[in-house]
Amino acid sequence: MPESPLFYGYSELVCSAMSSPLLRVEALTVDFPQANQTLRAVDGISFYLERGQTLGLVGESGSGKSVTCLALLQLLLPPAQISHGQAWFQPEPEGTAIDLLRCPPRQMQQIRGRQIGMVFQEPMSSLNPVYSIGFQLAEAIDPQQRLSQGQCQQRAIALLEQVHLLKPEDPLEEKKRFLGRYPHQLSGGQIQRLMIAMAMAASPALLIADEPTTALDVTVQAAILRLLRELQQQYHLSLIFVTHDLNLIAELADQVVVMYQGQIVESGTVQQVFRHPQHPYTKGLLACRPRLDQRLAILPTVADFLGDTPPRLEVISPGQQQERLGHLASQPPLVRVEHLWVKYPIAGGQRSVTALRDISFTIRTGETLGLVGESGCGKTTLARTLLRLLEPTQGQIFFGDRDISHLSPRQLRPLRQRMQLIFQDPYSSLNPRMTIGELVAEPLRIHRPQQSQREHRERVAYLLERVGIDPQAQNRYPHEFSGGQRQRICIARALALNPEFVVCDESVSALDVSVQAQVLNLLKELQREFQLTYLFISHDLSVVKFMSDRLMVMYNGEIVEMGEAEAVYQQPQHEYTRTLIAAIPRGLSLEAA
Repeated sequence: MPESPLFYGYSELVCSAMSSPLLRVEALTVDFPQANQTLRAVDGISFYLERGQTLGLVGESGSGKSVTCLALLQLLLPPAQISHGQAWFQPEPEGTAIDLLRCPPRQMQQIRGRQIGMVFQEPMSSLNPVYSIGFQLAEAIDPQQRLSQGQCQQRAIALLEQVHLLKPEDPLEEKKRFLGRYPHQLSGGQIQRLMIAMAMAASPALLIADEPTTALDVTVQAAILRLLRELQQQYHLSLIFVTHDLNLIAELADQVVVMYQGQIVESGTVQQVFRHPQHPYTKGLLACRPRLDQRLAILPTVADFLGDTPPRLEVISPGQQQERLGHLASQPPLVRVEHLWVKYPIAGGQRSVTALRDISFTIRTGETLGLVGESGCGKTTLARTLLRLLEPTQGQIFFGDRDISHLSPRQLRPLRQRMQLIFQDPYSSLNPRMTIGELVAEPLRIHRPQQSQREHRERVAYLLERVGIDPQAQNRYPHEFSGGQRQRICIARALALNPEFVVCDESVSALDVSVQAQVLNLLKELQREFQLTYLFISHDLSVVKFMSDRLMVMYNGEIVEMGEAEAVYQQPQHEYTRTLIAAIPRGLSLEAA
């Protein structure tokens, strides 16, 4: 392959290859033919994977990572086609190498699952909701073993024990009951462990994990990484780990391949790529995650590094931060919560589950209060209760000087203009049958019907331009935009009525790190321009620390710690906060980024 300024480290990687790696990919090219042109998703990439090693495949959405993995297993759907290349797979060191790209369908069925397992990015969409997890796990166990029903159940239980979904000391009846559960009865982390168990059912030589920790809590993410390391050591497993987060790769991988626009732009060992990144794109990926050792005014983005001049990072000094905190302390509270309880009735109303327990706090005008905690701790329940989308069981919620705890829907309607919510999933919160212009204008039509359509169109155009979306795209639909663009559209819609208070509920958790940096910078910029007050919710403490003035840690429906963001991070008082901080992937120290 010819050398180019976009291709660092390839020659060194190939020259160091052993005689018989487990997988050797040569000049893989995947095209998507369209009406007027052909989109090249993967452009002649080459890499190899040794036995027992982990290869990290890194890049943003659209870089070709998932397409590469699907091509190896012949799982690409039309119109995608493999135009060129080979993928030599040699499961036995002395055996015959197989070109995965040209295997007959019958042979490929024998390879999938048995010799190459895959953990897909969306675990819930990979499971059938009408079948129990025990039934689906049994399907994944190699049928050539011809196990009886009892033996198959024993094997399923053993697999779940290996991925720590069951404990060996648990009673057998309890284990059988767990096998009878359905996918919707498991948490996100449990579903991901189940997918790993299914992928390991036939003891494959190679496991491909495509974004297996996206949108998971940092503690669950750390547990999944530990599990993969354990399985790799136990079975001498080779692993391809696909992610957009280089810090995760540092926790797990031996070799790293960085992809950008379908090409490999850099590759090498973890130490080489992290300590001496050569390509601007790699430097951008490393830099755009919020840093824990210093507070930046704005986050650098990948686009900054791809320009002619590297970005200059503006660091907020402790004195500047204390000055801002002192100013905020003099501002009146915009939101005040006193002894808030929320309980959900269960078992026909005979019993209840406590979601929020005696919550009290204030958010001052112009402040960003960060709320961090794992899934299920009550973060979203708190956010929706503050906005009166859920009813409080007990306690008071003040917005300004007004108690809104018991206002009727009609009384609340004027207040809806002053408080808005940005949801976690931008796609499901946008009506797919409405154009983005109609979606952003909808709050204006409801709350400001006295304004003309021209005024609405001008306001929509201004908001879209303000969040970085071309106003000429007003007639396009949500599916025609990327995830980061859809989130920007949601932000524009939330700002349509000039709110004072905005709740950001996990609004960047599923975005690529570079897109995440752009959205976080945008939220900070809009806060300065519109004098917004934020409740910023996330399970990612590094993101919350970048955004927040003060930090609130939630555990099991209670506030366990609260204080200035820097102080909570530097000197955590509660054991749970220390656990969250310890679980943050930190990567390696950078010398040349």
